[in-house]
Amino acid sequence: MEMTVDLFDSIINTSQDCVFWKDKNRRFIGVNQAFLDYYGFESEDVLIGKNDEDMGWHSDPEPYKRDELRVLSGKSTYKVQGKCVIRGEERDIIASKRPLYDGDEIVGLVGSFVDITDVIRRKNDGSQVVYNIDDLRKYSFFDKIIDEISLEEILDPLTGILSRAYAIKFVRSLISEKQPFTFTIVDLDNFKSINDNFGHSAGDKVLTTVTKGLAEYAKGFGLAGRFGGDELLLIDLKNTEYDDKVKFFENLYGNCDALRVSVYFDNGAAFVTGTTGCASYPCDADNFADLFGLIDKMLYLGKKRGRNCYTIYEEDKHKDIEIHKIAKNNGIFTNMRKLKTDMEKGKGFTDKLKKALPDLCEILQINDIYYVLKDGRMRAVLDSKFDADASDLSNVLEEDLYAESTLDLIKKHSPLFYNTLTDNGFETVMVAGIKKEDEICAYIVCAVKRSLRIWQENECAVLYFLAELLSDEF
Repeated sequence: MEMTVDLFDSIINTSQDCVFWKDKNRRFIGVNQAFLDYYGFESEDVLIGKNDEDMGWHSDPEPYKRDELRVLSGKSTYKVQGKCVIRGEERDIIASKRPLYDGDEIVGLVGSFVDITDVIRRKNDGSQVVYNIDDLRKYSFFDKIIDEISLEEILDPLTGILSRAYAIKFVRSLISEKQPFTFTIVDLDNFKSINDNFGHSAGDKVLTTVTKGLAEYAKGFGLAGRFGGDELLLIDLKNTEYDDKVKFFENLYGNCDALRVSVYFDNGAAFVTGTTGCASYPCDADNFADLFGLIDKMLYLGKKRGRNCYTIYEEDKHKDIEIHKIAKNNGIFTNMRKLKTDMEKGKGFTDKLKKALPDLCEILQINDIYYVLKDGRMRAVLDSKFDADASDLSNVLEEDLYAESTLDLIKKHSPLFYNTLTDNGFETVMVAGIKKEDEICAYIVCAVKRSLRIWQENECAVLYFLAELLSDEF
């Protein structure tokens, strides 16, 4: 079919996008019907021969003028987000523009745009924008594409940090440019329980709060991205040496408002922590697949250590670790069955604990296990000299099991037990009561010298199961 003027007009005027074309001086030559309808014009005569400044469509016309001058120099733009004034109201639009050629000569430009004001308003119900165009232009990868791709496409719609696709593209670009950087994956601890207990709007608030804090923390030397769900990414171009990475994470976990932060909702609050794993290019891996494999491995090790911690890849320590082999033997049923089998080899309460200790050290990532009998003294399985006062432990154990990431309640209700824990450097504890005929007759204490360790449900289940197995000894 031959393209006639009438056919061209029919196609253009059927489009729902607002289409326009201009001469090389940026003056309007023509527009389609959707354009006229959008501005409320009866005829294109009101704008033919005029430019955007003549029409007064932008509160600051200079960025749009520069954009069109770039197009007239031969560079196309794609889905660039901007604003225009329509009948006194500033609206959000996305525009694309291409040069118009007559042979090899640029004689003008053609463009189209769509209004996204309502879309943005809907997204702003709980969403945020962390990075603007100037923030991204500082990095060569984004500087090359920012005029051709809309900011909306680059950023995650909820959190306002880099989307998964562009975070990974950014990382790959750094590798291709041979730019050293540290790659970190962040997993928010027990995020599902926040959604379950407080609702998904609370989960969204946690994500926006944490991502804003991470982006602010890395401002000037790195970018944050959302990998998916509650997994986030940090790309750090500054801290690539081991000592610098330690300082970076120590400060992240101790002195900023990104991790270990309280987030308040209409129906409650949550103390939000995260587990992180990192590795650096090129010293740890020289390609994307290996680098991502390392940070994923470090994240797994952090979860195994009790979450709420960071793990930095070190070749000497971690090169021979095979996560799939560890994970294969780390199921709760497998752990409980082995624990029961090993305990059956012992005779008597303390002997059974000794038989169980290797399993417990592996499952719970502890160095020793403690117990409290009727005399109220807290003793250790391995350390025969350990003997301390825990006579008021029962004040804090209202149920069969107590697991907390702090000692706050213990300090309030069981000061003697609290002093025993702090005097020995313990900062996090889990306690299970051993019952005989529905009465607690002894306690198993799992104490660690790590602040804010997050006890997981399977770990609580293992200690509870241990207490059940020991009940026959009383």
